[in-house]
Amino acid sequence: MAATTNGHKSTMATHSKPSKATNGNGTPSLTGGNLADQLNDLERRKYVKGSKLGSGQYADVFSAHLISDPTQLVAIKKIKVGPEVAEWGISHDSLREIKYLQELHHPNIIRLHAVFSTKNQNLNLVLEQLPQGDLLKMIQDVDKVHYGAPDIKAWMVMLCRAVHFCHANFVLHRDIKPNNLLIAANGEIKLADFGLARSFADPFVPMTYNTITKWYRPPELYYQANFYSGAVDVWSSGCVFAELILRRPFLAAMPDTDMNMIGMISRMIGTPTEDNWPGVSKLKGYVPVEKADLVPVKTKAEWEAMFRSVGSVGVDLLMGMFKLDPKKRLTMDGVLRHEWWTTAPKPSKLEDLPKKGGGLEAMGDDLKRRGGELPNGRGDKVARKLDFGGMK
Repeated sequence: MAATTNGHKSTMATHSKPSKATNGNGTPSLTGGNLADQLNDLERRKYVKGSKLGSGQYADVFSAHLISDPTQLVAIKKIKVGPEVAEWGISHDSLREIKYLQELHHPNIIRLHAVFSTKNQNLNLVLEQLPQGDLLKMIQDVDKVHYGAPDIKAWMVMLCRAVHFCHANFVLHRDIKPNNLLIAANGEIKLADFGLARSFADPFVPMTYNTITKWYRPPELYYQANFYSGAVDVWSSGCVFAELILRRPFLAAMPDTDMNMIGMISRMIGTPTEDNWPGVSKLKGYVPVEKADLVPVKTKAEWEAMFRSVGSVGVDLLMGMFKLDPKKRLTMDGVLRHEWWTTAPKPSKLEDLPKKGGGLEAMGDDLKRRGGELPNGRGDKVARKLDFGGMK
């Protein structure tokens, strides 16, 4: 066959194989239909995988480093191919995580360095490596990890700054819990796992109520509210605050059915009623409670008896984060403006925060799970209903 170049014919053998496009020095050029494949391959070849940190049904997690600089450590989260990939070409949790981590750059949010795919369609997320594990491991190691109010204040202000940044950018995280709060080498808290996150810029678009891990889920979602705000993340952050103080989950019911969880919230905080939450009875999932079974909203004295280690001002903040009525609940801006942060004691410095070994394995264990799941031994897995309306 013949090819024409500048009006002159050049003869090519009919049996010759087509050659790849090259640039002047003979290396493949990034032009033509294979551009995306070549860019993807270039990204993949930047990293050398090391040991496997965790493996689950949803993802495998590996330690890795830059081939150009072995001191630059990362974690690669390889998401496994599932039914969603066959139908949509990408898992929806992965799409959410990539979308929001590419948009949200903050010192207290895990950093996404890159994304690439492999020949078997596995999607790989290159994340910053956080070698100190997660906040859950700190809470659970009562014998070896000792911390007090200054440490709690330092951890909580980092969490609240991350959530405030999300809300300022019209993003709900919807899965705040201790094992999604990873710890960097310098002690910084990093909010991770954006697989259940969504935008909330349009107040007229309904959202799923079947989201957020159950022990950290606010009452409006148990009552099937389809329209909600950043108040859901404030409640979850309050649950983390309470768990740091108590060193056990504050609102844990077993089994964690919706009715059991509403019962737990009622016992520990008070029964939601029209008196303390105007309009609650209009929510489609609301179940009326017999007058004899109503639990009064806890007084400040009762809260102080449970959470005395953070003092009266700290209890006031906690109560504001646990208002039953989401309209009365503190916003994350209100949380950060609360006087507790400037009341003695001061937050611990990063270098003074307690540390715990075995952190990389904890990071792998956290990242291998889908959003909305608790670690093994911490209750039933949350029933998940995917909500793709927020992907816009």
